[in-house]
Amino acid sequence: MSISSKYGYTPNDEVIAHNLDLIAASLEELASPELYKACFGIMDQTTLANDDTPASVKAMVEKVNALRTAFPDFPYPASCCVYPNFASVVAATRASKEIHVTCVAACFPTSQSFLEVKLKEVEMAVRDGADEIDIVLSLNSFLVGDYDKAGAEIKAVSDLIHQLSKELGRPVILKVILETGLLPNTQAIADASFLAMENGADFIKTSTGKVKVNATPQAAYVMCECIKKYYEATGHKVGFKPAGGVSSALDAVCYWTIVKTVLGEEWLNKNLFRFGVSSLANKLLTAVQQKTVTHF
Repeated sequence: MSISSKYGYTPNDEVIAHNLDLIAASLEELASPELYKACFGIMDQTTLANDDTPASVKAMVEKVNALRTAFPDFPYPASCCVYPNFASVVAATRASKEIHVTCVAACFPTSQSFLEVKLKEVEMAVRDGADEIDIVLSLNSFLVGDYDKAGAEIKAVSDLIHQLSKELGRPVILKVILETGLLPNTQAIADASFLAMENGADFIKTSTGKVKVNATPQAAYVMCECIKKYYEATGHKVGFKPAGGVSSALDAVCYWTIVKTVLGEEWLNKNLFRFGVSSLANKLLTAVQQKTVTHF
């Protein structure tokens, strides 16, 4: 029995494809400056480059800080997402705690290491100021059917985050990346979604942005349907984050519309919906300003 069957869910690929076709046909009509600004406010503005340095990360955060002056009608992005060794840089540079410190951790992007190493990296990132931790589902367990081990790793991170949150007196959010582009089918995406939610994920996230296939509308639709089923069964709202390849203003509108269609208006806020992006900010600024903007 699949995990999904506990929630009465089996992905219907034909129905999903039909619904996505309808959404795709409506994107130009739905797009507006107001929607682009709303999408901007739920971004995790990201740099995860091999050549990141304290100076380059600080420069990105200072560009985020400058938004209120340069574009006063735009919100801040929800967070700045960096490697864990830069958590303290973002925390020290951000103009407001409204801008969260997000760190990929637990041996991102492969999750190929010892659990003890993963937990230590998470702890160090949180103690250095991370408000949010993004980890990757252990595919080395999940893909061979060892869901218990894969789930136990997520729970161990979740338990640690809750412990640190209590100790430090501040909330810390856990996002679990499913790496949907490496999962064999939509049933596996659904099972991974429920597994992550059952073991403490506050958000489920499509991708690392480090593999050939990252966020897709199909994966997003399945994950949102799983979030809905989980909410109906438990009363607990879990957030959704597409990441990797969300690079145009219309891409953002597409994922926004998927979330609105499947989960409803109450999910359309940064507490339950994020974009993981590195290049989208300039595209949204350009779409609203109607001229090329290269702020980032």
